[in-house]
Amino acid sequence: MWAQGQGPADHPSVTVRGRTYTPRSILARNMGTEVDQTTQFPPHKIIGNIYYVGTKTLSSFLIVTPQGNILLNSTYERNAPVIQKSVADLGFKFSDIKILLGNHAHGDHQEGDAMVKQLTGAQAMAMSEDLVALRAIKPGGKEHPVDRVLHDGESVSLGGTTLVAHLTPGHTAGCTTWTMDAQDGGRTYKVVFHCSLRANVLSPAIIEQFNRSFPIVRALPCDVPLGDHPAQYDMLEKHAKLANGGPNPFVDPANCNLETDIQEAMFRAAIAEQQQGPGAAR
Repeated sequence: MWAQGQGPADHPSVTVRGRTYTPRSILARNMGTEVDQTTQFPPHKIIGNIYYVGTKTLSSFLIVTPQGNILLNSTYERNAPVIQKSVADLGFKFSDIKILLGNHAHGDHQEGDAMVKQLTGAQAMAMSEDLVALRAIKPGGKEHPVDRVLHDGESVSLGGTTLVAHLTPGHTAGCTTWTMDAQDGGRTYKVVFHCSLRANVLSPAIIEQFNRSFPIVRALPCDVPLGDHPAQYDMLEKHAKLANGGPNPFVDPANCNLETDIQEAMFRAAIAEQQQGPGAAR
């Protein structure tokens, strides 16, 4: 496979539900251009007290409660003003963010943690297995804030909302898939904020991690699948449907494991290719 930050070899190729994917196409789908990564996407309500405040290709979620708000994924530090504007555009105060969470310790998801804490005073919380990688993310020399260390299965609560942290390692050692209940229209919906299941390398230890993570993710009750990149849950297509006034397009239980299916297919194909030797894909 490939190392984080390097261009992937564009094999193997897998087809899931009629669509073909390669490592390079998945990376391009997730990241877009540099402009996409820093351009505000129209902030919007997803369901219940959950709002999107990220960019075109980097997810950031605002979870609103009567006792203050939770931000999931600060993205790059340079995006702090973008997220701040999105929060304000929705009618909320950035300073009301009391808790800062993340999906995993890569700069495109958590580089901005120190800046957000500086601006809001929020308590930053992170999975223990990601601490080493997080503390290496130091934009401008800023120490990476971690006020509470989390462990698999622990919960974070504020103002009647509780998120549960599920350790789903592989993409990083502490990759965290978050779940919560959202109340909307008199119903309770199971929301899953997926952490990436894309393999960067395929060492024996990482293969073991993914073999543990795929079943965990598949077993999570889910009505509303979300992800650390909008493309992982077809945000563009779903957001466009909001204007139609029909059923909430983000309620999509049939596709809760679509991204998992794609990434596991790529993972299995890459292992098979690796076992066949370096000439297998030529």
